[in-house]
Amino acid sequence: MRLRFAPSPTGYLHLGGARTALYNWLIARRQGGSFVLRIEDTDRTRSTEEAIRAIVSSLRWLGLDWDEGPEVGGAYGPYRQTERLSLYQRFARELRDRERAYPCFCTPEELKQRREAALAAGKPPRYDGRCRNLTGEEREFFEREGRPAALRFAVPHSGISVVSDLIRGKVRVQNEEIGDFILLRADGTPTYNLAVVVDDITMEITQVVRGEDHLPNTPKQLLLYQALGKNPPQFAHLPLILGPDRAPLSKRHGAVAVESYRDRGFLPEAMINYLALLGWSYDEKTTIFSRKELIEKFSLERVSKNPAVFDPAKLEWMNGYYIRELPTEELVKRLLPFAQKAGLLGGEVTAESLELLRKIAAVTRERMKLLSEFAPLADFFFKEEICRIPYWHKH
Repeated sequence: MRLRFAPSPTGYLHLGGARTALYNWLIARRQGGSFVLRIEDTDRTRSTEEAIRAIVSSLRWLGLDWDEGPEVGGAYGPYRQTERLSLYQRFARELRDRERAYPCFCTPEELKQRREAALAAGKPPRYDGRCRNLTGEEREFFEREGRPAALRFAVPHSGISVVSDLIRGKVRVQNEEIGDFILLRADGTPTYNLAVVVDDITMEITQVVRGEDHLPNTPKQLLLYQALGKNPPQFAHLPLILGPDRAPLSKRHGAVAVESYRDRGFLPEAMINYLALLGWSYDEKTTIFSRKELIEKFSLERVSKNPAVFDPAKLEWMNGYYIRELPTEELVKRLLPFAQKAGLLGGEVTAESLELLRKIAAVTRERMKLLSEFAPLADFFFKEEICRIPYWHKH
């Protein structure tokens, strides 16, 4: 079994992406399969090296290690789409040679006008297939003229594409509703649908577990598998994550980046436990799961079709539980960066200051939900004007 997490490095790793990575990782670890990290960085205007580093850092903080991918390598690389462009172009040529794709000479302005006209007429804004019906002479004319051409997939005019989803059952879409979609842009770069299918074929991915926002793309991808004569992987589309107001989770609900939760003093153990419960449950009562227990118990069969509601208060409660469960020495280790950032320990960490930190942690841990709450709780212990020698040093 081979599963992958394929983020687009256009920003931080958000909670929805982290949950997707976790579910893939849990399945791979339970089944003894491979977990692949692939970077989908073909959006050159928005993808950044900084975002790639942030994604890698967030995954490592969560403890989601990968068997293949950046910093690890593997037999199916490279694992960045920008290093695989010749592969996409080869598959695109194959589709054109099979007459399953054709050049489209329509300009962006023309496409925009037709889209607006279709919307004004109350029709779906699908491509009208104009260039699909060009004669050979007409194509040659445009080519001699030097007009840039994208490559479109020729969607069958009849039939039904059926997505056999491991969570949602069978999802049926009439092919005539899909419309001919672009495979290669005029500059030769692939669109998402071509790149993801080529990558999943050549990396021999067996299960694709991703958010339900990708479900509309899946019929298109099934048609590509069929046109290339390849068997598709199994698909599973995870439910949306909603905010407390039942709107899709976004920045207006507060922090959505994994990094921000790390910096606020959440523990990776708590984040993993809580993310697992955003759409999955083992039974009606159990909420605390160790990483080992999640690997043993997690399955897609118990993932809900319904949206999951993110509850910040429950996450904080769970984090407080994990803080109280940490061995004292481990708690001190986790608190140290927060104490240093607050300037509680002075410039140099000494054995004496660590012992002091250990004693204060022992009496404050019950009140902490976040590691960042330690400094406000412990601040008065370090104020010389209140007590130059701490109480427990005298008794």
